Amino acid sequence: MIYCVTGKLIHTEPSLAVVECGGVGYACRTTQTTLAAIGSVGSEVRLYTMLSVREDAVELFGFSDRDELNCFQMLLTVSGIGPKAALAILSDLTPNRFALLVASGDSSALTKVKGVGKKSAERIVVDLKDKLTKSNPDIREFSPSPGAAGTDPLSDALAALLVLGYRQEEVMPVLVKQEETATAEELIRLTLRELGRRRD
Repeated sequence: MIYCVTGKLIHTEPSLAVVECGGVGYACRTTQTTLAAIGSVGSEVRLYTMLSVREDAVELFGFSDRDELNCFQMLLTVSGIGPKAALAILSDLTPNRFALLVASGDSSALTKVKGVGKKSAERIVVDLKDKLTKSNPDIREFSPSPGAAGTDPLSDALAALLVLGYRQEEVMPVLVKQEETATAEELIRLTLRELGRRRD
């Protein structure tokens, strides 16, 4: 088992990063999220990896952090979800946003990913909801752990909305659809606006 590869990034293309370690170039299938995080060719990088051995192929998958790798591995346990679909999902969604979508049961948001249909999205939610909530207490409680404030705008916005008296089941579907680059303040404002529209 190759836990990770660390070395110089010598080549990239869509869904692929090649890392040279000790004179050997390791071709790692990966996500757009990881490609954006590791920088340009020539950079020193570390990718956390999973080796997949099948009858027709041997592939190495690499990710910039353990959370993304863990999400990828969980996705592969879902019937009908292969590496290509898993990479597509994690190219569109960060691990945190993916986990929150699944935990909130929002399968419709997953259908926006190319190649993921309604049935596949529903299967992902059903199969992974318990796994994700058991492995991540913050998601299970829909609230950031003590001391986590300021580290994740989505969690900070959620905590603030819960303090304001909103129920997690009404705010989660709205929150997870907002732009990932939004600040906590923007997320709160946009969510309150959307909730206001729904009540009018």
